[in-house]
Amino acid sequence: MNLGIVFPLVIYLVFVFGAAVYAYVKRSKGDFLTEYYVGNRSMTGFVLAMTTASTYASASSFIGGPGAAYKYGLGWVLLAMIQVPAVWLALGALGKKFALLSRESHALTINDLLLYRYKNKYLVAIAGIALLLAFFAAMTVQFIGGARLLETTIGINYTQALLIFALTVGLYTFIGGFRAVVLTDTIQGTVMILGTIILLVGVIYAAGGVESAVQKLTEIDPHLVSPYGPNDMLDFQFMTSFWILVCFGVVGLPHTAVRCMAFKDSKALHNGMLIGTIVLSIVMLGMHLSGALGRVIMPDLTIPDQVIPSLMLQVLPPIVAGIFLAAPMSAIMSTIDAQLIQSSSIFVKDMYLAARPEMAKNQKKISYFSSIITLILTGLLILAALNPPDMIIWLNLFAFGGLEAAFLWVIVLGLYWDKANAYGAISSMIIGLGSYVLLTVFGLKLLGFHQIVPSLVFGLIAFLVGNKWGEYRQ
Repeated sequence: MNLGIVFPLVIYLVFVFGAAVYAYVKRSKGDFLTEYYVGNRSMTGFVLAMTTASTYASASSFIGGPGAAYKYGLGWVLLAMIQVPAVWLALGALGKKFALLSRESHALTINDLLLYRYKNKYLVAIAGIALLLAFFAAMTVQFIGGARLLETTIGINYTQALLIFALTVGLYTFIGGFRAVVLTDTIQGTVMILGTIILLVGVIYAAGGVESAVQKLTEIDPHLVSPYGPNDMLDFQFMTSFWILVCFGVVGLPHTAVRCMAFKDSKALHNGMLIGTIVLSIVMLGMHLSGALGRVIMPDLTIPDQVIPSLMLQVLPPIVAGIFLAAPMSAIMSTIDAQLIQSSSIFVKDMYLAARPEMAKNQKKISYFSSIITLILTGLLILAALNPPDMIIWLNLFAFGGLEAAFLWVIVLGLYWDKANAYGAISSMIIGLGSYVLLTVFGLKLLGFHQIVPSLVFGLIAFLVGNKWGEYRQ
């Protein structure tokens, strides 16, 4: 174990837990539910930008995405830049309407808003199940990414790395709630930017400059410098599908949407959109380009997902590697904690308190219940992550797509179409998610597009048909 790497990481984690303790003190002084789930709706623009970008930039951005760039070359770097407008699009499309609606209805979760908007408990039940299934798959990916990172850089076995990572994330989310999440996301977002820039500079220097690196990539495989990648994999259908999956569809991700319930005012929203887009631009370009050029430095990696932690060890001095090990750790932790909070809210706010609303006054019991649920979920995720695949990006994109297929039209049309009703929303959620799962399981692609494209089309048609049926019923 390299103490030069471990020591800075321990210092960083102490700061993270400090933020959690601060959030716990704040939470103890106010209403538990409002504080634990939306941080008392007090996020500034900078904090909003950092938490949205950090939550979006997950293990896929720091581990899986660069791993794909290592395997498929510069074409994947170009593809990854499709994600840059994601924060701008999500906050711009949802921000003001979500904030106004959540304040008007006193909503603390995405399901609170769905119930207020559609007035249908069956929709909320289906949404809760869909959220839990997709979040569990997505969080499993993040746990695998965090464990891979510690395994490679610190030099411990995968199971030990998984336990250390899981307990760290579970405990600080357990202690601090939403405020701890956004505070640590702010710290993590800053570290992400610095770490990305320094790692990219180190990789370019070790590869002998950009021109030299590109020439060496060409010698390894000319397809690595082609926009279409090996076997012309990155064709029009793939790129279009990827844009819908990781950019346009982000509007339908509940853990992104819930940030729109917690910012302070319009100025915070506008600043968040601008700063978040800049942050995402730096991270996406820096990490994916590092992964692609890393093929020159380490051409024989058998597990592509190990490229970023391996590069950190090779191109950075140990003490610097330890400091900036926190960058990918930050991205992964900030995604998990957001999803843990929302998963906990489904059990506590949407199920338990829906059945026993009188218990909302018992702050101590609700706090205890929320914390226990968070720890139980953490334990289940450890079990799910014990046998990881070699490349996590496909599992992560599957979870992304499931959330989008279920929620995109339900959220967007619910906000912007006054005539949208529960019949349409339920139809869209069932048909969209069902078709996505079936198409993915059987490996079917319609006209060469990724499964998310036809699933969203089917979901939209189902919404319109179901909505018309609902109008007749009413």
